[in-house]
Amino acid sequence: MAKTQDLKRRIRSVRNTMQLTKAMKMVSAAKLRRAQERIMNARPYAHQTLAVLRSVALRAEEDAHPLLQARVGKKAHIILIAGDKGLCGAFNSHIIRTAEEYVRENLESHEISITTVGKKSLQYFERRDWEIKQSLVDIFRNVQFSHAEEIATAAIERFLSGEVDSVYVAYNEFKSAIQASPIVHPLLPIQRIEPAEGDIAEDYIYEPSADALLKALLPHYVRHLIFQALLESAGAEHAARMTAMDSATNNASELIDSLTLTMNRVRQASITTEIIEVVSGAEALS
Repeated sequence: MAKTQDLKRRIRSVRNTMQLTKAMKMVSAAKLRRAQERIMNARPYAHQTLAVLRSVALRAEEDAHPLLQARVGKKAHIILIAGDKGLCGAFNSHIIRTAEEYVRENLESHEISITTVGKKSLQYFERRDWEIKQSLVDIFRNVQFSHAEEIATAAIERFLSGEVDSVYVAYNEFKSAIQASPIVHPLLPIQRIEPAEGDIAEDYIYEPSADALLKALLPHYVRHLIFQALLESAGAEHAARMTAMDSATNNASELIDSLTLTMNRVRQASITTEIIEVVSGAEALS
């Protein structure tokens, strides 16, 4: 009988956990819808800004702006965007592992420093040899452009002062509710993208000059690129948590079914044993 009581307690505990994971799934689904809207609204602006910058940069001199100038130095800085919370599957571990692999394969001989965004990345790299220059936590409750400005301003200042020679941003790119891709994207210096073969480079008259436009647009482009990365990462985190909680809810339901079946078998065996003992006692008395 004691085993039956233990099984009842386990079933009750798993059922409470299932209610929690189901609620978390619903909350993540609601947050995902809002995050997805922000991502889709921000992407066209980023794409158009990039198109304008390509056009202007192709007509400007190589040294038109310091943010365009490539360097041969070995000091690299990575802005790594992870989450503040767990219970989202491999969301945090994927981007951290991707960043580490990128460093080993492409920046092995570099001096690495890092900006961590999210508690999980900060907790991980506090125990590693990478130098943490800046850290932001608890911003994903409500991602604002001011957060991107803070990160971008610090990164641009480090690059222009020569403290670092290149800057990269690592984040989970939102693809769909069931898919996200961890990527590491070069941020500084801004890469000059030549037109594809066969494309016609139209000529424009700029007012003000192309150099003046670059001076205004390039820092803004860096800020918006980081803002886009924050939005993408926030959406991908909600999607990952929704998927993880859905799997946890299904697993809890299966476990409850299994425990209920086991409990019924134990109860049936106990009842059968008691009947046999009563029958055996009656026969002994007769």
